[in-house]
Amino acid sequence: MNSLSMDAKEAVVKALVDGASVRATERMIGVHRDTILSLMVRVGAACQSLHDETMRGLKVDRIEADEVWCFVGKKQGRMKAGESRLRYGDFWTWIAFDPDTKLIPSYRVGKRDTRDAKAFMVDLAARVQGRIQLSTDAHAPYIEAVERAFGGEIDYGQVVKSYEAEEISPGRYSPPRVVSVTKTVREGGPEWDTISTSLVERSNLTIRMSLRRFTRLTNGFSKKVDNLKAAVALYVAYYNLVRRHSTIRMTPAMKAGVVSSFWTVRDLIALAD
Repeated sequence: MNSLSMDAKEAVVKALVDGASVRATERMIGVHRDTILSLMVRVGAACQSLHDETMRGLKVDRIEADEVWCFVGKKQGRMKAGESRLRYGDFWTWIAFDPDTKLIPSYRVGKRDTRDAKAFMVDLAARVQGRIQLSTDAHAPYIEAVERAFGGEIDYGQVVKSYEAEEISPGRYSPPRVVSVTKTVREGGPEWDTISTSLVERSNLTIRMSLRRFTRLTNGFSKKVDNLKAAVALYVAYYNLVRRHSTIRMTPAMKAGVVSSFWTVRDLIALAD
């Protein structure tokens, strides 16, 4: 990786966070895929460390949380007896999203179970100051996880969506249609009108467009968990620190007061050099 010029490294990282697969990046830039993966893993690890250090003491009013699906190696239904669910199968990236600053203050790559729900919420609680309002979907592990992380010091509401009963056919690629949306107060006194997961769900769409590993119906899925974690860490750092958000005309990290100026892709790469 060190033999690459900074221009080449920058081109690789930009391609990866703009929706290109590793093999497409290899073809476009002329860098071997093993070198691309090595660069991604090193920069991703550095971005994870930066996130842990800088996303602390955040002053936020509201957080929307959700999970976005992908898989490693093979989908869960193709798992064989004896294969480790910690290495292969369905994986979920838990995302916390601030609707006001557009910041992603916390995330976690893991399974969609109580263990990872608790770890995700404990991490979020450690990063924010004061009492916040939290909105999630109706995924059951959230209730225990939020209680463990925040106790009663939170205003928490859930959004419950009901879907039409429709037989899943081989030719259907879109999710079933939502027929009703209801809200439930789980803790404290959240503002009713702002109990919502709409913006974090839109953020999930941005993740799917920006990271090839999350694109459905392609062969660009992750082959190793470490590569998935590195790709997510790199994306979150790029999104928070480098990418200008059109509605706030700056980066989320600037809006949240974490940094005072724009970062560049080269700044992220320099963290690993």
